[in-house]
Amino acid sequence: MAPTTGRYLDNYNPATGELFARIPESGPEDVDLAVSAATDAFPAWSNLPPEQRCDLLLALADGILQNLDRLAEAESLDSGKTITTARTIDIPRAALNFKFFATALMHFASESHYLPGHALSYTLRQPLGVVGCISPWNLPLYLFTWKIAPALAAGNCVVGKPSEVTPLSAYLLGEICQQVGLPPGVLNIVHGLGPGAGEAIVRHPAVKAVSFTGSTRAGADIARIAAPMFKKLSLELGGKNPNLIFADCDYERMLDTTVRSSFNNQGQICLCGSRIYVERPIYERFKLDFLDRIKDIRLGDPADPDSYLGAVVSKMHFDKVLSCIELAKEEGGTVLCGGHSVQLPGKLAGGWYIAPTVIEGLPLHCRTNQEEIFGPVVTLQSFDTDAEALEYANGTPYGLSATIWTNNLTRAHRLAADLQAGIVWINTWMLRDLRTPFGGVKNSGVGREGGWEALRFFTEAKNVTIGGA
Repeated sequence: MAPTTGRYLDNYNPATGELFARIPESGPEDVDLAVSAATDAFPAWSNLPPEQRCDLLLALADGILQNLDRLAEAESLDSGKTITTARTIDIPRAALNFKFFATALMHFASESHYLPGHALSYTLRQPLGVVGCISPWNLPLYLFTWKIAPALAAGNCVVGKPSEVTPLSAYLLGEICQQVGLPPGVLNIVHGLGPGAGEAIVRHPAVKAVSFTGSTRAGADIARIAAPMFKKLSLELGGKNPNLIFADCDYERMLDTTVRSSFNNQGQICLCGSRIYVERPIYERFKLDFLDRIKDIRLGDPADPDSYLGAVVSKMHFDKVLSCIELAKEEGGTVLCGGHSVQLPGKLAGGWYIAPTVIEGLPLHCRTNQEEIFGPVVTLQSFDTDAEALEYANGTPYGLSATIWTNNLTRAHRLAADLQAGIVWINTWMLRDLRTPFGGVKNSGVGREGGWEALRFFTEAKNVTIGGA
């Protein structure tokens, strides 16, 4: 559907820097139309038997897997991530999101409380109505479906806005919805900018809840609008995640995983461990081995299955990451590897590539160690005691995730309890059980996604009490 504004946005291929598509620049009028369609569809969708909602969501999961190659190619083209990452991680996870919540809705139960001789109380969990889902550019379909799936499973209708930087897979999802027979108005995808379409979704009085993943700055703007309107809010925001490595760890396993947790998806994952703290007895060994592993990383054409790293998502982000590296140098950091852009040959010469970068010698409270860079950049520092490691880990305004590498079970449990983070991984990274709550503390967000937490967010609890029971 064409935007009522008649305006379109340019969409660039990060691998080449070339314009390859134009997308609608929707505004408040388009959001009004989407909310109206969702409102009309809500009564029938919310009253559809759970088995039928489950079947439609499972059909969406199957439709995504049947279009795996097409969606992976679109995701790689749009975001600059490698085709291998899109094919093996992003698109399968998008399908799993629908599958997980399709089956979860069949087991979602509410509570009852019996007071003998006096009353029976029970809780209804009812869908909210029309909800807004706004997702980021780093894991486009993966995170878009992470919000949409539980909202639909709970019986809501959705007005969703994917990032204007990476809109293609969401557009294709709309085609799949039509193919599997999802009723019109149940899912409404609106393309456009945050200050236009995104803000209009948040401000719309008929939108009862907003689930947002993105920057802490944008999350604060959404909260300022939504809080006085008493909307439910789920905000999954930035991270500056610590990776604590102790001398008693499983060294080779730690090293392999730390390379991934530092640079996977060009470091453009909110869960990447961008601050690496290493116990002093193994610091020099780790530094040499880590740098050796990084030298073997293949940065290349995202469409090449052998490429490990691709391009960063946009020219604006490319410039931002490079400026952060320059700031680190000004703050006294030593660049141990990387620290520069990379120009690839031929058609890729105009692409936005940055070499994986490791920086040493920066204090905790410098901007480089306090602010989210969201690129292929990590900092290294040694520590001597558990208390010092904890001080470093907790010493930022963020609190999304943390990773601990140790074989000392007592230490692992103690640190996990004391770390200011919503997610703690011990001797692993990015291992996600979708039944568990996901989200951060401090400037990393409000609320939790995943499992029952997501279904509770997208429903309203109502207590019913029957006297004389």
